[in-house]
Amino acid sequence: MSRYTGPRARVSRRLGTNIFGTRGETIALEKRPYPPGVHGRTRRRGNASEYLVQLQEKQKARFTYGLTERQFRTVYKEASRREGVTGENMLRFLELRLDNVVYRAGWGSTRPQARQFVSHGHILVNGKRVNVPSYRVRKDDVVEIKPKTQANPILQWNKDVLDRTPPPWIDREGDFKAKIYSEPLREQIDVPLREQLIVELYSK
Repeated sequence: MSRYTGPRARVSRRLGTNIFGTRGETIALEKRPYPPGVHGRTRRRGNASEYLVQLQEKQKARFTYGLTERQFRTVYKEASRREGVTGENMLRFLELRLDNVVYRAGWGSTRPQARQFVSHGHILVNGKRVNVPSYRVRKDDVVEIKPKTQANPILQWNKDVLDRTPPPWIDREGDFKAKIYSEPLREQIDVPLREQLIVELYSK
């Protein structure tokens, strides 16, 4: 499945927030805090139409979690069929993706890097190798880094330097082993998204 491989800072500037979590995007947003393009300086975010605001919110979510439009729409449709609040269901499904769990556990510095660890076969779920980034983990699943990969200098750097604390729904049982304690609650998801705007966009 294809994924976005273009300029990341350009996406972040267009949406007004650091999407991929890299230092380069932070610098770009500080130096040029306006949308890209010839008319970027003259655009006014405050005058955006309702549709544009909803669309940008959807794009934030899609780029943040690394999904194509088709994948994202599939997640939304499944969330709308489930009991409960559609927007919260959607965010929960996105958080439970295996690549996001690897990122949340602190093993990947960014979600794209975590996705690479998964797709290259370095992740085990309940003792079995899983190389599908969109694989959805469940409560009580055990996710871990393959023993042969644990000495990887990138993983060691992420563990020692980033030292990211996992969210409450992930119980880290070791440096490279974690158990899914429960499904994430909305207040445990710190991604700055207004999911109701996405629901309104797809409900039209």
